[in-house]
Amino acid sequence: MSILVLGLGNILLQDEGIGVRVVEALEAAWEMPDGVTVVDGGTAGMDMLDTIAGYTHMVVADAVKTGAPAGTIVLLRGEEVPAFFRGKLSPHQVGLSDLLATLALQDEAPETVTLVGCVPYGMRTSLDMTPEMAAKVPEMVDLVVGELRHLGADPKPRE
Repeated sequence: MSILVLGLGNILLQDEGIGVRVVEALEAAWEMPDGVTVVDGGTAGMDMLDTIAGYTHMVVADAVKTGAPAGTIVLLRGEEVPAFFRGKLSPHQVGLSDLLATLALQDEAPETVTLVGCVPYGMRTSLDMTPEMAAKVPEMVDLVVGELRHLGADPKPRE
């Protein structure tokens, strides 16, 4: 079994970079077991095909647009994920549904995909997230760790 944890987002657009910040915090606080790879996917788009190909499971952290109030955290699994990403949050956002569709055509798509997302507060040009969004990072990291455990991996806290 192999698991990819993928953080997506544009850190130049304030809260849109939450996925990248989640994987940074995850790597700082948790030691991943064999078989789990953590990647900052940023805004790489279709360049991520080779990175994602062949993993059994993928857990994605990203900013999401749901129509819910800012700060709402969502956890989506399986078939909910590709349908959810048909709309993009920003012009630079990775087309996750396009990536998954291409990988499926190549028979290299992960068996399962989970999304841990949060509705952004702000999207201005800034390297800093809003304080409210930054406060969501630990909760999202906990959800990613929980999902890894659900998948059979056992990350250990760093000392």
